[in-house]
This record gives sequence, structure tokens and C-alpha cells, in this order.
Amino acid sequence: MDKKGNILQMNEFETLLNSVEDVKVRDVVKGEILTVENDQATVAIVGTGVEGVLPLREITNEREADINEFVKVGDILDLLVIKRIVGKDSEGANVYLLSLKRLAADKAWTEVDVKEGDIITVKVTRDVKGGLSVEYNGLRGFIPASMIDTYFVKDTKKFVGQDIEAKVIEIDATEKRFILNRREVVESEAIEARKEAFASINEGDVVEGTVSRVTNFGAFVDLGGVDGLVHVSELGHGHITKPSEVVKPGDTINVKILKLDEETGRLSLSLKATQPGPWDEVAEKAPAGSEIEGTIKRLTDFGAFVEILPGVEGLVHVSQISWERVENPKDVLKAGQTVKVKVLEVKPDEQRISLSIKALQEAPERPARQNNDGEKRDRKPRAPRQQKESVKLPETQEGFSLGDILGDGFNIDEL
Repeated sequence: MDKKGNILQMNEFETLLNSVEDVKVRDVVKGEILTVENDQATVAIVGTGVEGVLPLREITNEREADINEFVKVGDILDLLVIKRIVGKDSEGANVYLLSLKRLAADKAWTEVDVKEGDIITVKVTRDVKGGLSVEYNGLRGFIPASMIDTYFVKDTKKFVGQDIEAKVIEIDATEKRFILNRREVVESEAIEARKEAFASINEGDVVEGTVSRVTNFGAFVDLGGVDGLVHVSELGHGHITKPSEVVKPGDTINVKILKLDEETGRLSLSLKATQPGPWDEVAEKAPAGSEIEGTIKRLTDFGAFVEILPGVEGLVHVSQISWERVENPKDVLKAGQTVKVKVLEVKPDEQRISLSIKALQEAPERPARQNNDGEKRDRKPRAPRQQKESVKLPETQEGFSLGDILGDGFNIDEL
């Protein structure tokens, strides 16, 4: 090669070196895709002789996406230079980190078509610390956790991948700040839904609903756009400690509307009011004369209340606790104790049952007493007292006289 050819080759090399220096952070360059593998593409920066890398995270916010759906070998793309990566390529040249999505975002900020107060549809791309990361026409926005719903959302992951409506509360192109509020949209929709729902339901109605969430104090049921609360005390006839043991989110149940307050938008519901009550079959399950086992629930001065069936309590009067005199039921019984009782009387309509403990105990023998001769004689065990029949007096329209009672042979003048 002659001297002239060497000079030309050196000029080309110098131009190439100078072009390397021309690649700067925040530059927009054209890049040709050389290889695509392991969620990363190798890119030749056109006209510079240096390479860059384009990872999947700089193409899309969808973490589980397939990079091959976005780029392929031979593609030439406009890319944004993010930074110089520590290290060199195979020929010792610098390597740069490139981004496709950030360039799109920069362009999107110059073409912003929304303003504060607008309600738009955004796509949730990630759940991040403190809220949700969303995307709208290339713009990356943020919904704080307190603005996701009308209640605190513990599991924000369930929103990822969803298209949701949110209200723009702050947008600043210079700061690239884009904040949205979904809660206001949900509240607005709930107000309209409540109006429609309250117009079609009344107190006392039995309606079908879906359990939306369960708390320690009850369950919220969606009645078609409006939520009502079934308090834990209204979930069943028996004592319920954990509402989650009775219902779970997604369950379809029938509930009775106990109270409707359109002004506050509150609905009080009952599940147990739609179910057979424990007293409905008590006459068959615990008829008078039957013996049954129960648990003492509470003690009073006048007796003990014993649960003999779920939700059914009967009273053991203090006089029915023992054959011996009991001054205070707490002296001989305690709450939580299991006892056997005899059913004396059942009044389902009044939800009253009379029980006896002593009726299942053998009556003690009465102490012997002396006769007129001073001799002792045994006495029979006490027997339950029989109530005497009442005597009804004759009645007429004129009433009755003393003579009617004493008879015709009685002469009042003889007194």
C-alpha cells in the first residue's frame, strides 16, 4: 500500500475514534440489533463503530414478557443512550446501556394529551413500594397505596396487568411527575351505584349478594354495586368468633336487609335471618321429659342458663339445681361446666325452656319421725308436689248468693 493509502486509512481510523467520543449520555442514536438472547439484545450504534446493550427492562415494563416479541436481529431502532457501562467490548471499545422505553416516554411527555382532573384508563405494570406503577401512552405514572381503593389494600399484586380508571391529580412534564388517584373514581361510581341500589331495595327484603371481603367484625356483601355489612353477630344463630369460618370472599349468599340508611349509604344485613332458627325444631329435638346434655353459659342469682342446642339456652331455676337447698347457684355450678338436664317445659314461641338437674338425681330419704307412742317410723322419699285443681264457682248473669253456696237447708236467721 502506498503512502497515500496509509494516510487515507489513518484518517478513517481517526474519524472512527472521534465518532466514539460523539456518543454521549442522553443522545438519541440509531441502533442495529446484532443478537438477541437471555432477555438482552446486543446493538451496533450506527455510524460509531461501538456497541450497546438493550435489556428487556429497557424495552417494556412487563417483567414476564418475551424479548423476541419486541425486537429481532436486523432491526434498526431509535434508542436513548442511558450511560456508559463499566467494561469494554471484544475490541476494547466502550459499551453503552440503551433504552427504547425511556425514549418513548420522553416523546410522550412532549405530546401529553391529558390534564389534571381528567379520568383516564391506565395499565398497571408493577406493584411497587407504596403503591402501583402504571402506564399511559408511554407515560409512567404512580398511584399511591392510599389512593388505590376506598379501603386499605394489602395485596396490591392483584392489580398488576389490569386496565383501571384513575383520576389525574398531578402532571408535570418538566419534573416528569405523573400522579393518579383511583379511589376518587371508585367513590364516585359507588355513589351512583348506591342511588340505583337504594331505589330498588327496602328494609326487610331478602336479596342475593357476593361476599367482597371479610374482617374480624363481620363480612361485607356486594349487592350489585353497593356493599352492606353483615356483623359477626348476624352471621349465624350460634356464637361465632371468626367470620372467616362462616364465609369467604366470592361466596354467593342470601341476606336480609335489617337497616337501610340512604343518607350515609350504610346497609345493615343479616345472614342468620335467612336461615332456620335453632328454636324452629327444638320441640322435636328436646321435647318435654327428655334428657339432654348441655353447657352452662351463665349464672345468675335465680338459676343457671344451659345451652342444650346451638343457639338454644334453657333455665335451670335455683330450685331445680339440687334436692338440697341452694342459696346461690355459683356455690355449686360454674360457667363452662357440662351438665345433664331434664326438659320440664318447652315454649318455642316464647323461646323458653325450663330445665332441671335435680330431676335426674335420686331424691334423698326423709328423716324418720316419732309417732304418738314415741316410736320412730321411716318416711317415704319426697315426691314431686302435684298442683291442686282449682274449684270454679257457678256463675250466672245475676251472679251468685251465699245461699247458693251453703244450700237450701241453711237458714240465715238462725245465725
